Amino acid sequence: MKTAHLDWPFFEPRHRELAELLGAWCAEHLHAGHGGDVDALCRGLVRQLGSAGWLRHAVAGTAQGGAGETIDTRAICLLRETLAYHHGLADFAFAMQGLGSGAISLAGTPAQRERYLPKVASGAAIAAFALSEPLAGSDVAALQCAARDAGDAWVLDGEKTWISNGGIADFYVVFARSGEQPGSRGISAFIVDAGTPGFEIAERIALIAPHPLARLRFTACRVPKAQQLGAAGEGFKLAMRTLDIFRTSVAAAALGFARRALHEGLQRAKERPMFGQRLADFQLTQAKLAQMATTIDSAALLTYRAAWQRDQGRTVTREAAMAKLAATEGAQQVIDAAVQLWGGAGVVHGNTVESLYREIRALRIYEGATEVQQLIIGRDLVKED
Repeated sequence: MKTAHLDWPFFEPRHRELAELLGAWCAEHLHAGHGGDVDALCRGLVRQLGSAGWLRHAVAGTAQGGAGETIDTRAICLLRETLAYHHGLADFAFAMQGLGSGAISLAGTPAQRERYLPKVASGAAIAAFALSEPLAGSDVAALQCAARDAGDAWVLDGEKTWISNGGIADFYVVFARSGEQPGSRGISAFIVDAGTPGFEIAERIALIAPHPLARLRFTACRVPKAQQLGAAGEGFKLAMRTLDIFRTSVAAAALGFARRALHEGLQRAKERPMFGQRLADFQLTQAKLAQMATTIDSAALLTYRAAWQRDQGRTVTREAAMAKLAATEGAQQVIDAAVQLWGGAGVVHGNTVESLYREIRALRIYEGATEVQQLIIGRDLVKED
């Protein structure tokens, strides 16, 4: 992967070193594409990323095995971009460790942090973030999974769906309606260990780009009070704070996919004979490549602006939404163009650009669909003075 963007002023020397080290590691240890038992592959990647030290960047707190006391957004983005360039499932494995444990990094008690975060950082435990429901995806405040206070425990009833790492996670951060106040102010968060009585995997969900995904069911599931995460009724805020960290990294993953697509498309254009020339010699091809490169750099500037601003302690709700919107939509266009450059070979199962075509589609939906990002940006503009 080309690294000229690492010279941008958003980055410090440590960020450049991190990206270059990971790039070399990925080239040696990872090979693009899917195949075989996806659950086993994902478990193996988590262990591999943990033992190599990359997962340390996904958790906060050096005492818990983290790389720093807080999560470095620029580091997270560079790691995801690099992993996505080399191996989509490796990016997924890394990202879900961070997202699944992010609420514990932000609001966990010392005991909760000590119990879960070192295992996440080492790859010994797999984390999951359980927010979405059948009737509450983009509209998080509409969730219906209920949490009832039973004195020494909370009792959970309801379902969650589209849960990444569902079926292989060792623990789930679950958001449920505890009812302190109406709407988003009556949601609390809980850590639910896999195997807790009353908790089951109701359905495994197959995607066009294979990843572990499931629908969860809670039936009179008793969760000890010690597993409550943060204050009662503050779960929605905690979920949004967690997503604010990792939403920008979704844009970075899209950049990684797009950069790989440009590389594959450019190589194809240089090597493919066409009417006595190379495909790359045609002005139409050059114009397409130019648009692909410009789309990538535009999205990268928005992505690393948002990451840098968050690392400076600024609110980045609008900036993160712009980054995710531009990067995921742009990557879809870049990858589609790469498939077109490859022609018929571009839609053959297992071709790198075909795999990228399947990988990118979900990024335009999860952690806030494109249309939700547009609403966030528009509402923020309207309320400005």
